[in-house]
Amino acid sequence: MDRAITQRAPSVLGGTRAKVVPTVERSESSMHLPAGRDLVRVLALSLVVALSASVAACGSDSPTTSSSSLVSIGAGIEGPSGLHATTYATGLDTVAGLAFDAEGKLWASTASYQDDGKDAVYLIAKAGATPRKVISGLHSAIGLLWFKGELYVASKERVHAYSGFDGTRFATMRTVVALPSGVGEVNGLAVSTAGRISLGISSPCDHCDPTSPYSAAVVSFLPDGSGLRVDASGIRAAVGLTYDATTGDLFATMNQRDDLGTKTPGDSLGVIETGQDWKFPDCYGQKGTACTDTPDPVAELDDHAAVSGVTIDEGGIAGAGRVALVAEYAKGKVLKVVLKGTGAQTTGTATTFLSGFTNPVPISTGPDGSIYVGDWGSGSIVRVAQAS
Repeated sequence: MDRAITQRAPSVLGGTRAKVVPTVERSESSMHLPAGRDLVRVLALSLVVALSASVAACGSDSPTTSSSSLVSIGAGIEGPSGLHATTYATGLDTVAGLAFDAEGKLWASTASYQDDGKDAVYLIAKAGATPRKVISGLHSAIGLLWFKGELYVASKERVHAYSGFDGTRFATMRTVVALPSGVGEVNGLAVSTAGRISLGISSPCDHCDPTSPYSAAVVSFLPDGSGLRVDASGIRAAVGLTYDATTGDLFATMNQRDDLGTKTPGDSLGVIETGQDWKFPDCYGQKGTACTDTPDPVAELDDHAAVSGVTIDEGGIAGAGRVALVAEYAKGKVLKVVLKGTGAQTTGTATTFLSGFTNPVPISTGPDGSIYVGDWGSGSIVRVAQAS
């Protein structure tokens, strides 16, 4: 495994604008990461590991509880009685990111296993509409965020912002943040009420010591790209990010190491606070000096689950109270984590909320309060709402 990472100061190009010729973003050269660190490679690897682990540990208890009360709710999905699932869109192979614009229209991005520069961003104008490719030539476009009229796209080693959409294409594109080569997979985006944008960045390997401070971290920056900083470090892979609008807490899904065999704890959901060190790779949730003074996760999830997207549902389709909904790629389901407390004292218990997906990755709460889940494996987006 190549542990070398090219180290250079990040190029923060806030405010630099360039014309975008048609709708095609500049293609970027392919980066060859160790298989364990590229998100889609991690997801596929985790699926294989999960299947092997389930055979080896048949009958063992899972950190999450499967609910026997789930029923068929449509679109091949099982969930609580009183909900209804429909297929909102199809034809989005390897869908990895979802975001709603100010008009309530849904946008989706893709991240292929091959990372061949053919990923794209699509607009789905309404339920049942054919997804329309708007931006192409991307590498692993996982993070997607609409903020103040701009579409932020996190792809390989950078974040771009697109503006001036005329119904067909964007007029301009600017580079918000460019990160060091080989830093690791660039994952989910989320914006705080103060207007600071957070980004999850994986380690470039399964269990080595990263050499870039931006690897295995959650970073944040201002919308113009300035003020880039590391908020939390030592996290193997912070994939999905979301802010709780009520408490202001930043939640992140965290993938575990894959080399630990039966010692592997479950993946986790955590609250990110400035100054944290989760101490990857030495600390992986075990007891002892390696984990001294590390934060406690909100909830331990399934092991080798390749947890991905997360959204907060408050008094909505998941029931009363504050609930985090977490997608588990390798398990084909969405977990419900009932939240208690705030900040670093937040705790929760996970149960299965939705099942029947192939490989769910992004999950988002729509303007109408419905939940939208992108199924990377089937290329579809499922909408889950209260039954009428």
